[in-house]
Amino acid sequence: MKTGHIRNFCIIAHIDHGKSTLADRLLEETKTLSKQDMKDQVLDSMDLERERGITIKSHPIRMEYKHDDGVTYILNLIDTPGHVDFSYEVSRSLAACEGVLLLVDAAQGVEAQTVSNTYLAVENDLTVIPIINKVDLQSAMVDDVKIQIMELIGCEEGDIIEASAKNGIGIPDIFKAIVNRIDPPKDNIDQRSRALIFDSMYDNYRGAIPYVRVFDGVLRPGMTAQFFAHDIEYEITETGYFIMEKVKSSELRSGDVGYIMASIRDMGHIEPGDTITVKENRADQALSGYKKVKPMVFSGLYPADADDYDQLRQALEKLKLNDASLEFTPETSDALGFGFRCGFLGLLHMEIIQERLEREFDLDLVTTTPNVVYQVHTRSGQVLTVDTPAKMPATGNIDDILEPIVSAEILTPKDYIGSIMTLCQKKRGVYRTTHYLSPEKAQLHYDLPLGEIIFDFYDKLKSISSGYASFDYEFKEFEKASLQKLDILIHSEPVDALSIICHSDNAYHRGVALCSKLKELIPRQMFEVVIQAALNNRIIARTTVRALKKNVTAKCYGGDITRKRKLWEKQKKGKKRMKMIGKVEVPQEALLAVLQVEND
Repeated sequence: MKTGHIRNFCIIAHIDHGKSTLADRLLEETKTLSKQDMKDQVLDSMDLERERGITIKSHPIRMEYKHDDGVTYILNLIDTPGHVDFSYEVSRSLAACEGVLLLVDAAQGVEAQTVSNTYLAVENDLTVIPIINKVDLQSAMVDDVKIQIMELIGCEEGDIIEASAKNGIGIPDIFKAIVNRIDPPKDNIDQRSRALIFDSMYDNYRGAIPYVRVFDGVLRPGMTAQFFAHDIEYEITETGYFIMEKVKSSELRSGDVGYIMASIRDMGHIEPGDTITVKENRADQALSGYKKVKPMVFSGLYPADADDYDQLRQALEKLKLNDASLEFTPETSDALGFGFRCGFLGLLHMEIIQERLEREFDLDLVTTTPNVVYQVHTRSGQVLTVDTPAKMPATGNIDDILEPIVSAEILTPKDYIGSIMTLCQKKRGVYRTTHYLSPEKAQLHYDLPLGEIIFDFYDKLKSISSGYASFDYEFKEFEKASLQKLDILIHSEPVDALSIICHSDNAYHRGVALCSKLKELIPRQMFEVVIQAALNNRIIARTTVRALKKNVTAKCYGGDITRKRKLWEKQKKGKKRMKMIGKVEVPQEALLAVLQVEND
């Protein structure tokens, strides 16, 4: 296949704007899959994606399309996620493409993630084809949405394609635009071999399998693969491309998207963004790759059964191959034993990783309260990075605490602007600007502390805007703030899994609310359980879980009262001894009580 007959593109959109449905129609139209194999959201292969109705992983697939000029074109589609927590997946997919289909819902218009993903595409110098989806809906606002798209990317009205992925409207126009507007890959077959790893997966029998976009030269079985990230060499045993399943091919040439197999057993040897070359035609310079993202939210993952520690480590290594934005380091907790401190891009990302570990690897996990990373300046002049309250130095040694601030972008119908501004101010937000994309739709810019928004900000935003507002953010800087560590003590012993770092203004209320919540969640014992909240070693709230009382005098029928008193005294001594040596089991619901306190 000539390089000029190849088109590499991806679809970008906000959640639920019809991205997976459009991919289904493209596959149907090109007869890539038979009718028996076709199903709704065919590229969403995980049960989790179908249940939640979102795309989590990017899925490459190759289609053959016969154009009006009689030429058959190879179209490589890389489907992408839409949620802000998976924007790293999008950036990696864009690096492997020459063009994008920008999909906007005719009923909802341009939303925050649409803007964010479009800017990513423009930064990568890709051709953007704007498409308005769901034009057949009664609530469609096609003319308004056209104004919003023209405002966003500065295109002409005639460049925008009207379509309905569900009913197949406009699909032929989309194919023509892909062939006519998106540039083919450069024909660099004579250059030294270079391929960009944009994703990978692990196969128990074949090892780690990198997914690559070949930019220069050719990769064939029998060649020796070399990586710029390390010095280990592997012999390529198979190359191929994707039509749902992997399909073998004799080679991957300049412009192709596919996979290579080389019996790579060490999962650490595959890094998304790394460049593969071959010993026989070695390139001197790596491809530019893409910017490494930093995790925003940190949480501890611990196996419920300590014997599953090694299994959890292997599961995290395999998931990291499939999700390069996940980071983890071993950690020990006094309350929970051995586990891992994991870094995530957001709360949804954390939920998805936890569910995938439990479903795909059959693990039973205990998760600690999510935290963001803080910078602590000590009196001795050191700058410490603190991603868990347990690492926070003593109050007397702290000079300043800096918290992460994000630049937030909220798109909303103008009717909800007042309520959203009130919410942002409650979350200690600093107002920046308001920009109107159309007479009915506004774009608000705020600087918000990440620690205030990771819990329930998104849910509250959706609630007060009746589901119409959308939200996107990116890290801006660290800023000085009045923060304190709030400790939770059970029987005068601090439970590191329940400690949180919070703003001084909220610390007292959080402590009282958390003690009350824990009182409901910690089961009653045969002895009293004292729960306390402490700030700077000063107790600010206390509650008690009452003891279960056994009726030791049930067998006494009448007689002298001294006999009953003797039994009560004996019980009292026993309970005191039990309290001294008794341990309280803290359930998972109690560990996540902080989140429930935030939502109240």
